[in-house]
Amino acid sequence: MYRYPVPARNGLHSKGHLIKVIGEGELLLSPDSASVNLGVITEMKELIPAQEQNTIGIKKVINALKTLGIPQNSIQTSDYQIDTEYDYQQGKQLFRGYKVTHLLNVKIDDLSLVGKVVDTAVQNGVNYVSNIQFTLKNKEGFYLQALALALNNASEKAKTIATTLHVTLNPTPSSVVESGSSVQPIHYPAETLAKGFSSTQLEPGQLKVKAVISAEFHYHTTV
Repeated sequence: MYRYPVPARNGLHSKGHLIKVIGEGELLLSPDSASVNLGVITEMKELIPAQEQNTIGIKKVINALKTLGIPQNSIQTSDYQIDTEYDYQQGKQLFRGYKVTHLLNVKIDDLSLVGKVVDTAVQNGVNYVSNIQFTLKNKEGFYLQALALALNNASEKAKTIATTLHVTLNPTPSSVVESGSSVQPIHYPAETLAKGFSSTQLEPGQLKVKAVISAEFHYHTTV
């Protein structure tokens, strides 16, 4: 939260002659980028073979994604872990094997490819898909636009109040406090997909970029 003090003008800062308002600015925008986590999960009795098979699987996925035009620098490992798994029978812990999980985070600039990326990955060995997210590359720039709208909204509210009260408003706020902001990405819930899943349809929809401020305006009465 930031506070922006504004210097007084024309000596109008009389104590008690104050209008306080909340300004809101909102933009609805089409996303221009997406990301998705794709995973290969391998379960085997022996650890080394499980790791080797998982490595082969993840390389196959990466190569398949490259054939779609996804550059190498848009594919990166987001998680890699090895878990020991057990079964429980009659209160006893019995070793079942190892689970090797390798997750890739894939960034996609061409939104028309998102569904195809998921389908291609699944067809090439991915058995876990999560956190499909549509977002904006220039979040800060759009937020600044929303912030300007919020300030204009606060000014219009203050003018309306002053006009209704028949008082003279100093149009320059004495203070502005940035009290809230949000850029809401579109998420799709995590899910495990079985092999053979095809024709994934994902609609990006619209993103909401919102800014909220509180502002104070001084006024004086006319005689």
